[in-house]
Amino acid sequence: MATSLKIDDTLKSRVQQLASQRRRSSHWIMLEAIQQYVEREEARESFKQEALASWAAYKETGRHLTGEVVRTWLTTWGTDDEKPVPECHK
Repeated sequence: MATSLKIDDTLKSRVQQLASQRRRSSHWIMLEAIQQYVEREEARESFKQEALASWAAYKETGRHLTGEVVRTWLTTWGTDDEKPVPECHK
């Protein structure tokens, strides 16, 4: 699908300069930038939705882990005494 973008001369020049330095086309640079932006924003939205779902679950059940419990558990990672995931509590 062909799409056109209108960018100002300054940005166009910057893209062209970067493309030249990277030995890529301006098209490749812009496509890469858009792809990375979309992936980053999708990840951000996914994180937000997960946080909202976690908050809703907490409000419904009251079950949670404290920061202290999580930190203590994480300090065991990679040790000979690695602990299993702690149980949530009210």
